[in-house]
Amino acid sequence: MAEKNDGSHAAMHRTQSPNATDLRRIGAHPDYWYPLAWSNELKRGRTLGRRFAGEPIVLWRGESGAVFAMEDRCAHRQVPLHLGVVTGDEIKCHYHGWTYDGTGKCVNVPYLGNARLSCAVRRYPAHEVDGLIFVFPGNPDLAASRLPHGLGSSQRGDYKTRRLNRDVACHYTFMHENLFDMNHQFMHRKYMGSITAQCLGRDHGKQWAQVEYTFSRTTGKTSVGEHIIVDLMRKKEAGASKDFSDHMRIRTDYPTQSLKVWVGRNIQQTDDPVLDVWLSYTPLDAEQRTNRTFGYLSVKKPRMPGLIHAVWPFVAWFTERIFQEDKEIVECEQRAHDAQGGDWNKEVFPALRDLRTVLASCGSPMA
Repeated sequence: MAEKNDGSHAAMHRTQSPNATDLRRIGAHPDYWYPLAWSNELKRGRTLGRRFAGEPIVLWRGESGAVFAMEDRCAHRQVPLHLGVVTGDEIKCHYHGWTYDGTGKCVNVPYLGNARLSCAVRRYPAHEVDGLIFVFPGNPDLAASRLPHGLGSSQRGDYKTRRLNRDVACHYTFMHENLFDMNHQFMHRKYMGSITAQCLGRDHGKQWAQVEYTFSRTTGKTSVGEHIIVDLMRKKEAGASKDFSDHMRIRTDYPTQSLKVWVGRNIQQTDDPVLDVWLSYTPLDAEQRTNRTFGYLSVKKPRMPGLIHAVWPFVAWFTERIFQEDKEIVECEQRAHDAQGGDWNKEVFPALRDLRTVLASCGSPMA
């Protein structure tokens, strides 16, 4: 007799999920700073419409150069304020000309003369650092104590840096897991050859998790990207020898991530890494099934003048292909979650279990 398909099988499948918490229903906690735009995207006297977890936010840069952020809805007819006009450090709604200052207060209604209304739209704290515009979508009283500071090595002259900027159709936690877990190097075999990751150690606290790796090549030759980013620097390191190991440290400091690589030295030393990556994931839609990834990838310049500029096109080519493979696989994970109706990941790697605990405890459950 054919089994009756009344949806009960899918329901049973969900109730038997091995994970007590569905991590993909944990939202990015609003009480942190999140990037919404690159600084050069927002010119003086201009506006940008952006979103955080489904909430529309208008950014505008006043004539003074200051950046402001508010709910992207006029209090009058709820139309988007990013369609409006910036005058001085104020923004004027495109529809009826209602004018708001940087605090969100309505300071002028043209057809009411000088009368002011006791209405306002929500204002978000905004902060500009290292070429990115951040907003604080949560409790504004916490904003000052959690300001973002330097973003990796992006502003250092002894590094060459490229931006990482893409929309990814997955929950932000998939992004954290993908970077944290270097056991997926098999997926990158086309561009990196056969490399095996060995976990050197792991640790975590209430709001952070960290894992360290070293790598060994099992078969094949060094890839172009690996040679440029790692081997050129290894040959230039004073005292480097075959006995030294290369090390990678990946760390989530909620809600951001970093990846650092050292070559030819012990991980415990405080020397500069040859590769320094900083990343942040801003959820876009209300269900947080999409995110915009902002980041910086910085490579330490070799001692030979001009060498890094000559090989930079290959660095860009290599990293873009690796990131494209990562993007495709995390979007596959999101589609599997949607099809199964829950988080059915059977995670066995202890470092990933640490990370999942941190993300679950730091995030905010969604309805």
